[in-house]
Amino acid sequence: MQRFSVPLLLMLLFGTLVAASHAGWMDLYIQSVIMFIGINIILSASLNIVNGYMGEFACGHAAFMAIGAYVASILNILLFTKDKFFGPPMLPPELALYCFPLVILAGAVAAALAGMLVAIPSFKIRGDYLAIITIAANFIVTSTIINMSAIGGARGFMGMKKIVFAMEDVIALPWMLIWVLLGTTFSVWLIRRYVSSTYGKGIIAIHQDEIAAEIMGVNTNRMKLMAFMISSGLAGLAGGLFAHILGYINPGSFGILKSTECLVMVYLGGMGSLSGSVISAILFTLLLEGLRFVIPWINSGLHWLHLLPDTYEVSQVWKWVIIPLILVLLMQFRPEGIMGNKELPDIFPRLKKWYCFR
Repeated sequence: MQRFSVPLLLMLLFGTLVAASHAGWMDLYIQSVIMFIGINIILSASLNIVNGYMGEFACGHAAFMAIGAYVASILNILLFTKDKFFGPPMLPPELALYCFPLVILAGAVAAALAGMLVAIPSFKIRGDYLAIITIAANFIVTSTIINMSAIGGARGFMGMKKIVFAMEDVIALPWMLIWVLLGTTFSVWLIRRYVSSTYGKGIIAIHQDEIAAEIMGVNTNRMKLMAFMISSGLAGLAGGLFAHILGYINPGSFGILKSTECLVMVYLGGMGSLSGSVISAILFTLLLEGLRFVIPWINSGLHWLHLLPDTYEVSQVWKWVIIPLILVLLMQFRPEGIMGNKELPDIFPRLKKWYCFR
């Protein structure tokens, strides 16, 4: 029986989405939701490398996302647009389409190098202490950006939409949708290959028993360093794409709340499950978008029933009460998450007969 390749099926799916967007069958809102799903898949799956497969407890994933976002944005503005601070472009805007992957990769590399700096303290500490260090790193990065007036400081940084328009002027296609789909596919493929490799087995051994892994000859420091760098680099990749989707970023977009979102998605899907990270990212994004419409109905219903005073409004802030509450209930009744540490073929063995997951 011939098996179908999952990457081939994903390419067909992505081609259909791009064609639907280009033909106008899919509005901009649906496109943006799909793109945010892709960003969240990258964030959730990349954090799962450290928190799931390696068994550490990192809580500052948004810091690396911020580094990737700012580095990629600054490079693109510097190279391809006229800016009041950076001056005239260094290269013709028409080249933005062809250089965009390299610029996003540069942001990912910068985030990976920052992840290396955070990985070094992890050689000696674990658990709560590592969580404190990564939270501190998150605050260090955002505070540094706030105090850099050259890139907008607390006001934020903008102009990335010019890059998107320059790409669309060369070839009229929904380029950000294409780049996000390609970035998501690459990230999931890379993580899948990584956790199946010798290095992946090494971080799983660290998760089980770090001392025993060292006795058996596993270079735990090298394994941790590579895991942190891959995880951080992919977060930087997500940050670069995120910045160009919005066209505007500020330090508040990458605060501790964003890191909490990443943690929620990882624990919702299941520790050490790539399938769980993908599923939880999809559900989490759809839940956020659903609450955007549900909360006004709740507000109107409570006022209609006279359960709230006229001066009080149920705002969108309440979604950050509802979502953690759902997570608490999940931890109470299914602490292993949706998938546990299993993948889809483990739960549905028949999938292996039809699809090749490598």
